[in-house]
Amino acid sequence: MADIVDLAVQTEDFSTLVTAVKAANLVEALKSPGPFTVFAPNNAAFAKLPPGTIQTLVQNIPQLARILTYHVVSGKLMKADLAQVNSVISLEGSPISIDCSDGFEVKNATVIAADIEADNGVIHVIDNVILMG
Repeated sequence: MADIVDLAVQTEDFSTLVTAVKAANLVEALKSPGPFTVFAPNNAAFAKLPPGTIQTLVQNIPQLARILTYHVVSGKLMKADLAQVNSVISLEGSPISIDCSDGFEVKNATVIAADIEADNGVIHVIDNVILMG
């Protein structure tokens, strides 16, 4: 099995996320033993951001790192685990709302693929970039 970063690199639909993780210098952190739960926006999710947003963030590494760590939670939380809670605290430090009452929602995003296991955690694919606040 691969770690979270290797899985993302192997998945064409995560190429924007991989580029952002590399730009924010988070590769080593996400390759560490963890475990981590990653709410991973796919390329279509990044494409929904206003034009120029990604380029602006790549030039503002602290802000990019904050947004990316907002998509990561400490621990390996499968959908069944997340269904038991209303929110989780991200590595960035802010809460992320969870709603499994009708589908699987994470803040303003829908989980379109859940429970993708990695050596050091789990990935849940989401259809929007979740923003703090």
